[in-house]
Amino acid sequence: MRLEDYWGVGPKTSELLEAELGVERAIRAIESSDVRALTNAGLSRGRATRILRQANGGDGMAVLATRDARSVYKSLLDIASDYAVTPDAGDRIRVLTPVRSREEATDRLDSVMAAVESWDALDEDTRETVLDAFDAYDGSERTAVETAISLQRTGVTDGAFATVADIDADDLAVAVGALGKLDDGSVAEGADEELDRLRSALRAAERLESGALDVIESVQSGDVRTPDEFRESYVEYVARETDIEPQRIRDATVGEATDATDFVGGSLRELVAETESAAEEREARVVEDLETDIETARDAIDAAVSAVSDLAVSLSLARFADAFDLTRPEFVDSGFAVDDARNLFLATGNGDVQPITYGIGDHRIAGPPKGDRVTVLTGANSGGKTTLLETLCQVGLLAQMGLPVPASRAQVSISDAIVFHRRHASFNAGVLESTLRSIVPPLTNDGRTLMLVDEFEAITEPGSAANLLHGLVSLTVDRGALGVFVTHLADDLNPLPGQARKDGIFAEGLNDELDLLVDYQPRFQTVGKSTPEFIVSRLIASSDDRAERAGYDVLGRAVGEALIQETLDSWADAE
Repeated sequence: MRLEDYWGVGPKTSELLEAELGVERAIRAIESSDVRALTNAGLSRGRATRILRQANGGDGMAVLATRDARSVYKSLLDIASDYAVTPDAGDRIRVLTPVRSREEATDRLDSVMAAVESWDALDEDTRETVLDAFDAYDGSERTAVETAISLQRTGVTDGAFATVADIDADDLAVAVGALGKLDDGSVAEGADEELDRLRSALRAAERLESGALDVIESVQSGDVRTPDEFRESYVEYVARETDIEPQRIRDATVGEATDATDFVGGSLRELVAETESAAEEREARVVEDLETDIETARDAIDAAVSAVSDLAVSLSLARFADAFDLTRPEFVDSGFAVDDARNLFLATGNGDVQPITYGIGDHRIAGPPKGDRVTVLTGANSGGKTTLLETLCQVGLLAQMGLPVPASRAQVSISDAIVFHRRHASFNAGVLESTLRSIVPPLTNDGRTLMLVDEFEAITEPGSAANLLHGLVSLTVDRGALGVFVTHLADDLNPLPGQARKDGIFAEGLNDELDLLVDYQPRFQTVGKSTPEFIVSRLIASSDDRAERAGYDVLGRAVGEALIQETLDSWADAE
């Protein structure tokens, strides 16, 4: 296979990867989702991530049918990767993609939930010890073995930790000893006493060679009268300075020399060459012995590399699930329902999040009506309708990535396409056309589609918007898809097709800070109440300018003077 056969790998990227990694190693990195290898080769993290997502989950990426769905997907992975126990685990989380098979999603869920159970079973001290074990892990064989040994020392042997606990401890000890002494194919300092001595002697001899004139001056400073005395004085001096045996120094002296400079320079060059050769020979023998030990422990090393990497990802996702109290979703044939669902993007902040119960299609969640495949969601401005759509999108994407979801219970059917479309404040034919091109094709293709469309009317004229939205609702029902459509045009959509209903979110007044009080839980089969009287009442109550107040009073009479007064009285009582 050629590198350019992979999505996103053009001629320049292929040339870079081939130069830095070689074709075979680059292909292994892509196939194994090794972000670190690709970034070390020179690719940006974002580009490497995009290539790996398509290479290993391209079919699942098609589930993300719109830009807004892709945005939610990336934000979810960013949150999850914040809980990664290693940088490598964070990279692997970022390349997770949705799947289109219930079986594949279930298999991943089984693994993640087993890790959640294992993590929940640990006390705080053991959790810290486990996290400390991953501190030095960088994806290399040596750090994988060191991490495996540290994890075994925690004494945790069951659940997600079993694959590490089952590795032979004696083989790991042999492996860590051998791997710790090798550094990119060379023997590390401290690994072999004789090799360290030869290296030290070589460095000393090289220093003398570079200062041969100083050597001559030092040798001649003694009581030297004859060439033989000069030779012996030279041997004694070099032996003191290098810790090399005098006989080896004598053996390395040149036989013929025209003068002292020629003798010392030639002898030192010969000594450096012989010492370097001796060091290389010693290193080759040590490397051979260490590689034999490594090969003996090869099964344990390979097991550690695989188990530690997989455990790091599993524990990272378990920490993510634990942080947000995520639960395992149930897969159903054709429904989508949540009980006490929370928006993760809001949950990462400091404010309270009101849980929402909602459902469409066939499900067994108490509360939402069963059987309606499409809902038209209506209600107050700032009432959380868009947030509800985003929450459903989060639940759907997490479930199809084989991950737990932010709800006390969720029943989700697998989608071939998730069409999430936020309200965009643009009003022209180009925006309308591009929107229709993104949200209609998934409905017309054969497959399972989840439609989550927010205020479609914002991109075209109100009359046309109602007709188009009614058509989208009808098309969604006709194609057997599931959908939630947020709109302020509920009354203009009558009659709705069968298997469609209207739900509403209601504002309930103003609090003592004049903020809108909203019950974010939709009321089923009820059109939501608009809130202009609350907004106008807030403007009247907060206005300090007499002229502005008079203007707001005019709007208040237009909305309904009795409603405005009732709202102001309720606010005054609450205050």
